Amino acid sequence: MKMWQLGHNDPGEYILAADARCGPTDYGNDHIWELMLRGGEPSAFALHTTFGLRARNLRMFPRFTEGDTSISNPDSFAKAPRIHRVYPNYILSTFAPFTGINVQLEIWVPDSHSITGRIHISNQRLSARELRFEWGAQLSSNQQGERMNPAEMEAAIILFGKTGDLTPVLFITGGAHVSSGPYPALALDLNLPAGGSRTFRWCLSATGGQQESFESARRQVARPWEKEIARLDALNAGLIEVETGNPDWDAAFMLTQKSALRLLCGPTEHLPHPSFVLSRQPDQGYSARDDGRDYTHSWNGQTPMETDFLSGFLLPAYPNLARGLLLNFLSVQQSDGFIDWKPGLGGQRSNIMATPMLTQLAWKIYQFTEDGEFLTEVYPKLLKAVQAWFSPQQDRDGDGIPEWQNLMQINLDEHPAFSPWQPNAQGADISTSESPALCALLYAEIQTLLKMAQVLERTETIPALQSLADNLQSAITSAWDESAAMYRIWDRESHHSPGREILADQYGPGEIAFHSDFDEPVRLVILIEGHSETPRRANIYIHGTGSSGKPRVEHIAAEQLQWRLAQTSVTSQRVYTSLEFIDMRDIGPDDHVHIEVMDLSVQDISLFLPLMAETETPQQAEQIIRKSLLNPERFWQPYGIPLYPPNVSKSSGGDIESTSVMWSSLIGRGLLSYGYQSEAAELVNRLMSAALFNLKKYKAFSYHYHTESAQGVGERHALPGLAPLPLFMETLGIRLISPTKIMLVGYNPFPWPVTVKYRGLIIYKDRQKTRVTFPGGQTAVVKNPEPHLVSVE
Repeated sequence: MKMWQLGHNDPGEYILAADARCGPTDYGNDHIWELMLRGGEPSAFALHTTFGLRARNLRMFPRFTEGDTSISNPDSFAKAPRIHRVYPNYILSTFAPFTGINVQLEIWVPDSHSITGRIHISNQRLSARELRFEWGAQLSSNQQGERMNPAEMEAAIILFGKTGDLTPVLFITGGAHVSSGPYPALALDLNLPAGGSRTFRWCLSATGGQQESFESARRQVARPWEKEIARLDALNAGLIEVETGNPDWDAAFMLTQKSALRLLCGPTEHLPHPSFVLSRQPDQGYSARDDGRDYTHSWNGQTPMETDFLSGFLLPAYPNLARGLLLNFLSVQQSDGFIDWKPGLGGQRSNIMATPMLTQLAWKIYQFTEDGEFLTEVYPKLLKAVQAWFSPQQDRDGDGIPEWQNLMQINLDEHPAFSPWQPNAQGADISTSESPALCALLYAEIQTLLKMAQVLERTETIPALQSLADNLQSAITSAWDESAAMYRIWDRESHHSPGREILADQYGPGEIAFHSDFDEPVRLVILIEGHSETPRRANIYIHGTGSSGKPRVEHIAAEQLQWRLAQTSVTSQRVYTSLEFIDMRDIGPDDHVHIEVMDLSVQDISLFLPLMAETETPQQAEQIIRKSLLNPERFWQPYGIPLYPPNVSKSSGGDIESTSVMWSSLIGRGLLSYGYQSEAAELVNRLMSAALFNLKKYKAFSYHYHTESAQGVGERHALPGLAPLPLFMETLGIRLISPTKIMLVGYNPFPWPVTVKYRGLIIYKDRQKTRVTFPGGQTAVVKNPEPHLVSVE
């Protein structure tokens, strides 16, 4: 396994937490640490946590003294810290505080309540050295806590403190004593002969009581270290090692796999298999309720799109983990086929339908495992889940084209047309529209079900599925806008796509007269800005003419209004060819009323999903790719594909000029489906540039990245911003199935040869050929770009 040499100026992301692959994590009380290579007060090579905001900070760091010189600042070390190995719960590092004094520091998080380490200090000089080693522990507790103080327990000197409901205890082997230095610390006086060394271990455990924490710490330092680390090495042997012409890329791909695995948590009684969180960092992991039901969106469940993205980092090495994520969804399936969009480890449920991506996930797992029993088990459940999308609850107009229930299902929370909380967004009801994105996802699900049906010989399901697919494809085709070289979202009733238009703007209650006729039927969005934060019991009456030509009066009752910070928006359930007047009742005289035509002209990244689903002809695909996707005035931005084009982002007034690696990877798969390999490679390059900017400057992946500056947007260490390793491998034309079986396609579109190593398998790919060396030494050379399955018995 490669020994890295990562320093402060290299890409880095050093969060440590309990690894769900080693055993269940504590979902409600999970202690998460971050290693900083420098900085802080005092500046140090330091670990820190807040125990999920139960402390302001707990910081641990080494300090060394020789003669009259004491140092903790890595900038003053003879050799700065280097990181050599990184796992989700383990880091191996080295440094030299003084010339000739080498230190190897290993850090391991064995469970959700402890962090432990092994320190090896060696004297490389030809003469003896005397020095003092201190392991400092600074605790800034919340409210009525206590800083770290010394105590004697069972003939051992420890440090203990109090913060929230925790009593952290620090214990070191080797007969430590209390430091006389400026910071709370345990110290060891070392007399190292020429060539001599000392090894000792430390542990900090934080439970509810001092005795319990002390006993936990002693148990951890007594564990067989070599055996435990060998187990971690074996567990992480499935990580893919990539060697490109850019060492920063290589490091980012290593870090992204480690980060993806670190996000796994659980299982619990509510989900039978490990699930995941969107980010896992020191301020997170504590539930005051203990069951996690008070967690925010980052920790309250797994969604299909995020699960699909995460699975790309789990396969092929950990198919059981990917399978478990799928089975978590199926474990909450209802008798009518309904699967919850976001089941959580604490029993959380969103009560909206899961985004239709689970069948494709199951097929992806099957392609790696070739497990027929698994496919037989999940096929009827997935079939039922897809069929549930065509129920009257999901297809309100009964035309065979379902509607989104909620904006969250498409993972575009800041949508300018549908977001209820984004500044200047219209806040329209997405369920009153129909989307080519949903059609494309359902089409892809059905095509995958058809593949499964062939494998399982379930041919009786094929005709009905094919009919649904044909109807969806026809709807996508009808949504094509030739002038914009783009698809359009359309109204579920009128099937038109009007733009945003302000119809009225006034203060207070009363009738608003219009006497307006519309060329095409329109749907109305009514926005109310309250003068105070008290929700209004408003009633709205819309008088106009429907698409049938008959007069209609629509009543929007107070119960239909959802207020957020003195604001609400409501969408009419009917469309109108003319308006006579709208009667606003039961609002304050200073309340501001806007009445607008629902905006279905907004473009967003989801409108490229037909590329991924392969619903388009090559000619249509070329138009949308060349004129829209690769257009620098629209979606082709310096650091990736924005969620919304620049003109939409700027007019919205919000900070939505960002790209999601997760979303961009979906569109990148679409590019590859139509043979645009070099364009997909350029997309990977742009996404990598954004991720590396943040890994170097901030030592973190970000939720999103600004498409013009690469600046991180949103939460740090977040899943949607991980480096696009799965898209890179797909663009490179390598699909790892096992150490003895791979699928190859195309040429290497990147500017340098690439070597991929996986469990003893070595693949070298340049622009002319691919050379495969199997673990047993057998070799194969492929020069043809056509798909090749290369295997060895």
